[in-house]
Amino acid sequence: MTVFVSAVLVHVADVEAGLSWYQRAFPSAERRRLEAFDFDYLKIGSTHLEIVPADEKVASGAAGTVVYWQVEDFDRALAHFNDLGAPLYRGPLAIEDEFWMCQVRDPWGNCIGLRGRRSGVQSL
Repeated sequence: MTVFVSAVLVHVADVEAGLSWYQRAFPSAERRRLEAFDFDYLKIGSTHLEIVPADEKVASGAAGTVVYWQVEDFDRALAHFNDLGAPLYRGPLAIEDEFWMCQVRDPWGNCIGLRGRRSGVQSL
């Protein structure tokens, strides 16, 4: 059995604002549309990033599972997210093989994990 992450759902109060923000957060993301379902999503590599409405069953915010995105330059990625209004929430923390990890929060309070090697910029 082959197993991989195919989709990540992010719950927000305003789907269009969420799609726009996440497309800026992940510049390589391609916006896609499923006409039959009247549904837009972002494709990042082989992963679908699906921005969906928060509701009474699943609210937005920090709780439970956090998806970590591999980044080429940890410091640059952290600065990029900070510039978009995603403040540092946890970390940064040195982990294995000279990698670093942290969590930032999107405008709806959801956690976004970042993992990567540092560029040498010591601004943290």
